[in-house]
Amino acid sequence: MNSVIRDLNLVLILSYTFYRFTDLPIYRFTDKPIHYPLFVIIVIYASLQMIKAKTSMKYTTFLLLLLIVQPVVAQEAIDNENKQAVIGSIENQSANLKKLSDEIWEHAEIAFKESQSSEALASYAEAQGFRVTRGVGEIPTAFTAEYGSGKPVVGILGEFDALPGLSQKTVPHKEPLIAGEPGHGCGHNLFGVASLGAATSIKELIESGEFGGTIRFYGTPAEEKFFGKLWMIRAGLFDDVDVVMDWHPSDETEANVQSSLALVDFLVEYHGQAAHASGDPWNGRSASDALELYTDGINMYREHIKPTVRIHYHIQDAGKVVNVVPDYSKIWTRVRDTRREGMQQVWDQVEKIAEGAAMMANVDYKITLISGIHEVLPNRTGGAALQKNLEALGTIDYTEQEKGFAKQIQLATDSDTVGIDMQINPMKETAEHPMGGSTDVGDVSFVAPTIRLGVTTAPKGTPWHSWAVVAAGGMSIGHKGMVYASKALALTMVDLFENPELIDDVKAEFYERKGDYVYEGMVPPGPPPLDFEQ
Repeated sequence: MNSVIRDLNLVLILSYTFYRFTDLPIYRFTDKPIHYPLFVIIVIYASLQMIKAKTSMKYTTFLLLLLIVQPVVAQEAIDNENKQAVIGSIENQSANLKKLSDEIWEHAEIAFKESQSSEALASYAEAQGFRVTRGVGEIPTAFTAEYGSGKPVVGILGEFDALPGLSQKTVPHKEPLIAGEPGHGCGHNLFGVASLGAATSIKELIESGEFGGTIRFYGTPAEEKFFGKLWMIRAGLFDDVDVVMDWHPSDETEANVQSSLALVDFLVEYHGQAAHASGDPWNGRSASDALELYTDGINMYREHIKPTVRIHYHIQDAGKVVNVVPDYSKIWTRVRDTRREGMQQVWDQVEKIAEGAAMMANVDYKITLISGIHEVLPNRTGGAALQKNLEALGTIDYTEQEKGFAKQIQLATDSDTVGIDMQINPMKETAEHPMGGSTDVGDVSFVAPTIRLGVTTAPKGTPWHSWAVVAAGGMSIGHKGMVYASKALALTMVDLFENPELIDDVKAEFYERKGDYVYEGMVPPGPPPLDFEQ
């Protein structure tokens, strides 16, 4: 009988080890995180001692109970009443949040055109008792929703714009809902909703007198193009905020303590002389020739730029018909680098290339700044507070159907069929030159300390800005990530409101990283380009 018990103990231990190594990597048994490998060692050692001592069946029962109960114990680390309250609030809101997210997913409105999406969020905020101010920063679709008074002022960002041409059904293969129409290929239908749900949970605590201060939601349009936060910053909407919370849909879950790429967008236009392309081409001065010389110059220049630099262009007009020498051409150009000063140097050289192309083609040229954004200023102090809350929450559970959906997307996009990343990443070292994308959150992070989060809302390795993100963001995989993000943001805001010293520490790091740099937004004078041809 003892040998049977020993064998059963060993089977339980091995099963437990396999299950946990391939599922949930971090658990909380007390108020401190314990990484699973250490726990496995403890369990194996204790079990070997049981076998050596020829223990009875009751210890086998103990191991079975540990296997079943332990994941539940991990959730019991959140014993702060205010934190329990915000989790309960978001659970109560979850059905409405999913409905609101799906509504914005269906609207799928592009930069500065997000009238229905903006109104859906603003109306939800009003229904929850927020003071809503629409049309801020000279942008009809930008708004703020605020509750409370006095300090601290904690802000939270919410984006909601879609991308052109990415319409997609919630199926794991490419199938447009409406061919050629926009879709939420960056998950912003989830972004704004999760942030507003978190803000609502904090508002309820302020309303009930649990703590004082102000919670402010920023409805921020046009992140994908034009960068609406620039005009909101210019309008002074972030001047009095103490700390800003931010998150973004992702294929992994982590406290984001990385920077991003600074960038600038500008138009180059060439004006020449039209002529018959065959009858009298010698009378023509081709704007299209100038455009080609410009792009040739950029592509020659690529050999001589640093690996951190990116240059993109989009030809918007190069002539109308083949038998006319074009007298007009237009090209959108974007320059990026991991630091604004590096980007500026490349930008200056690219503008010289534009001028040189005009000289060679004997045409006139014009360069127009659209907008530019700073790299993100990370905050590891805020990231560490967020990390603790991620570990307290544990991981997201997915059904077999959701895991299968994820793998079908990966097959359809030629990605590794690894399914959904269910881990909580440890907080990474902040890279000196991180590669990736750009965001106008960078500018916010230069005017107020900003704590950033990434949460899984799509399968691992999913091509971003693609139909695959649209599909996952319109169904339960995206919904689960959205609700999880809302909870993580709310828990961290509770820490900020309850602990003034944390705010002071977050601010101290902000000032240290910023140094004596004086922020100036890269926007041209005048109103935002609301009617810009897209």
